[in-house]
Amino acid sequence: MEKDANKSAELKLLISRILVYAILIFLAFLCLFFFYLMIINSSRSNAQLKTGFTIIPGGNFMKNFSNAWHDGSINIPTGMKNSFIVAICTALLTTYFSAMTAYGVYVYNFKLKNFVHIFILAIMMIPSQVSAVGFIQLAFKYNLTNKLWVLFVPSIAAPVVYFYMYQYLQATLPLEMVEAARIDGSSEFKIFNQIVLPIMKPAIAVQMIFSFVGSWNNYFMPSLLLNSADKKTVPIMIAQLRSADYSKFDMGKVYMLMLMAILPVMIIYIILSKSIIKGVTSGSVKG
Repeated sequence: MEKDANKSAELKLLISRILVYAILIFLAFLCLFFFYLMIINSSRSNAQLKTGFTIIPGGNFMKNFSNAWHDGSINIPTGMKNSFIVAICTALLTTYFSAMTAYGVYVYNFKLKNFVHIFILAIMMIPSQVSAVGFIQLAFKYNLTNKLWVLFVPSIAAPVVYFYMYQYLQATLPLEMVEAARIDGSSEFKIFNQIVLPIMKPAIAVQMIFSFVGSWNNYFMPSLLLNSADKKTVPIMIAQLRSADYSKFDMGKVYMLMLMAILPVMIIYIILSKSIIKGVTSGSVKG
């Protein structure tokens, strides 16, 4: 009877594992299939795309690349450069200053500590579109349009990133380490930059990729604040191509531009992937 019970338990465990792996394979297939489909579509001509769906690559990959890269209505190299500047500056400012704020609230004891923490969390509940209206009015009032720095300087204040960093510090940073560094004569900035930041590398990697992707794909704010052709970002250029005259509309070119827009994000993710996984697992468990 005991052997039968053990066999039954092992069979149930095997079935559950097979079911879990089947679900994971299915989800992975869904994620990769649409990316594969975009690569296929970027290799097909506009006429081929009108014929319908196919999983066989076309022969117009380089032609679509050349057409998109040399399109007269947009300047992709400039757009890629602008998007990269905004995205990387946003990622760096968001993670550094959010980590610094989280460190200050977590380590220091001051009278309004709990109020400051709750106030920052309350700001998380406010939709970004609500505050964007006032910010856009100020930008037009003080002639701050068509300036890339207007898009990334406000990222210094990021309540969501602060909250994640605060949770991560609670899980990984013992206050005794900070006290020991102070006793050794280290300054507060030296403690933060040379001791705390290395400990927070996984959390910083997680938030950097999220901030980079969010800024890279952002269309709302750049479309309202950037009107000059030499300041436009990639999402604006994709929208320009899609809104072109139907008689001149080239879906192959649009798919190629979308592929080029995704590649930098994939490269950043591959570079930070190990730290991202470590950061997610470490930050999810409070020690």
